[in-house]
Amino acid sequence: MPFRSWFLAVVAMGGVPSLAAQAWNAPAVVTLVERGSARRQQVQADTSLQSYRARAHGFVFFLAQAGSGLAEPPRLVKADELQLEVYWRAPSLSKQTILGWRDGTWLPTDINYHRDHLGVVTNNYGNRIRIGEGDEVRDVLHPLSPAGLLAYEFALQDSLTVVANTRTIQVYEVAVRPRSFTQPLVVGTLYLDVATAEVVQFRFSFTPSAYLDPQLEDISIVLENALYEGRYWLPERQTIEIRRRTTWLDFPARGIIRGRWEIGEYALNAEFPQALYGAPSIGGLREPAPDATAWPEPLEEAIAAVAGPVNRQDMTTLRREVERIAGDRALSGLHGTRIAANSLSDMARVNRVQGLTLGFGVTVQAAERRLTLRPYAAYGTSDGRLVGRLTADLGIGTTTVSLGAGRRVQDVSDVLVTAPVVNSLTSQEGGQDYGDYALVNWVEAGVRRPIADRTTLALTLGVANAHDMSVVATPARGTYRSNPALGAGAYTQAALTLRREAAGMAVRHDLSGEVTLEAGSGPTDYIRGAAGLRWRAPLGPGALRVLAYAGVGSDGTPAYRSFVMGGRGTLLGYPFRAYGGRSLGVAQAEWRFDLPAPAIPLGTFASTGHTMVLAPFIGLGWSERAVAGTPWAASNGLRSTAGLATEWFMGLLRVEGGVGLRDGLFELTVDVSREWWNIL
Repeated sequence: MPFRSWFLAVVAMGGVPSLAAQAWNAPAVVTLVERGSARRQQVQADTSLQSYRARAHGFVFFLAQAGSGLAEPPRLVKADELQLEVYWRAPSLSKQTILGWRDGTWLPTDINYHRDHLGVVTNNYGNRIRIGEGDEVRDVLHPLSPAGLLAYEFALQDSLTVVANTRTIQVYEVAVRPRSFTQPLVVGTLYLDVATAEVVQFRFSFTPSAYLDPQLEDISIVLENALYEGRYWLPERQTIEIRRRTTWLDFPARGIIRGRWEIGEYALNAEFPQALYGAPSIGGLREPAPDATAWPEPLEEAIAAVAGPVNRQDMTTLRREVERIAGDRALSGLHGTRIAANSLSDMARVNRVQGLTLGFGVTVQAAERRLTLRPYAAYGTSDGRLVGRLTADLGIGTTTVSLGAGRRVQDVSDVLVTAPVVNSLTSQEGGQDYGDYALVNWVEAGVRRPIADRTTLALTLGVANAHDMSVVATPARGTYRSNPALGAGAYTQAALTLRREAAGMAVRHDLSGEVTLEAGSGPTDYIRGAAGLRWRAPLGPGALRVLAYAGVGSDGTPAYRSFVMGGRGTLLGYPFRAYGGRSLGVAQAEWRFDLPAPAIPLGTFASTGHTMVLAPFIGLGWSERAVAGTPWAASNGLRSTAGLATEWFMGLLRVEGGVGLRDGLFELTVDVSREWWNIL
């Protein structure tokens, strides 16, 4: 029976220095990796294991990630579930047959995978690593290959004891980095069995020059092995994540291919079928055939069952490990100069204080260092103002240091209440602008660092000077409301933000959000705290989703840093931003159900989807300590709303209607789903 090496009791052993204190290529670690390299060659010649047969079950997910800073979790676009029969014969012959294959689509796509994305790795990639049938990565030296020993540096990081039943295995954790980061090589961590020097686990990514596809941002891989019959380390679990972005546009959106495999049911020294000698490396089914094999559960349930382990083993953790090893060396395959925008509205938008505003930005990314410059400028055709920014980010290990300055048009609210593109349409065509603006000149320095899985801590220091803005544009129809006076003068500010990212696709229980503590000194001194929370949990046949936001500021908090609510995006059934002040709390809870719906074809690769979401909701809001000179007043107790929302077209569009339970007003809104607001 095998034992699983990384989901058992692990006890850290003393006596091994940390990476910071451990010299690269110390004699002890060089001896260990030389043993590991020699052992790999011996395994190929081991006559006691001539072949094996195994079964593999896995998923290949295609995900889309979008939003400012790409901090939002990726959304599931397509999922493929596969069952394989795997054969291996010494020294390096491997054949795989796809016996079962089914798929599902959640967003429009025409994605096609390289054939090797649909199979497993049977030999730890051998001496040279190839991915995407050689189109993505080709012939990169393995660190434990004979030539790899000369191309890499090694450092001993830790010693672990892995306990399973009565067996105890000591494992050394070895950091691996190239001697030259300009060469196509890997960066990562090897876990080696101390007794045999065999690979127990290999976690790694690549240097930028290893990527042959110019759209590749990075590739992250985890190979886990298990011990059979006390002597054979064979594949047990594998994860790969391939991230892509456009080559000419730096936009907060990427496509992700994530594969997750489990291999088991080994039959050692099984006969290698003669018919497979001439078969392709990965044969069998050439396209999904749901009826070709029996599946124990619907695909949606299978995805939900595997999403927990996938997200707990988030590849973000691996990327942080690699960043720590690489220091300030560049790891992304994307470099050079690209057109840049944080959202579509960075390029074109309409509001009542600028009119039509056109913007343009670029990203200049160093080829060898994790240094990025981002200049951006925009011109308002109605007010004649030039706004923009220049920021610089430097990555050092897992820490990012930033410096920036600029002029921005800033809404009073910390959170969006509608998609910016929708706001541009309603502003231009109907005179409905869902913002209240100040013109802010700013200079800021910051540092950001992950402190736990999915959790980061950021500190910023800077100076901001807020000015009033007037209505200068004219809509096609209707009349704009006036813009409140939000000028406040110059403040020196400091902010500390703790952020927990959402877990990702198909996770049933999830809690994410951010907490910010801000202090400022200027015409007045103030302290301001704000927190946003997003919670999701199963409830009966559906799921409960809660969105909440709260803030409190001292009496000296300037008007443009106060809090607002009411109407679209916060409390339907009340006038837009009728309530606010220096203290506020607002929350909405909805019970979401998936219901069958007719799929309307929208071309070759898209339809409106086979399901729609129905979500009855309730909302509560409260504010007090109104700010003099602003149109938002204290709420005079709790304000509540109730209504019904529906999402369709694969969850892209949302229609919701709500009634203000205190005033009896009804409001209907049509918008893009909230998850996409940041990029619009």
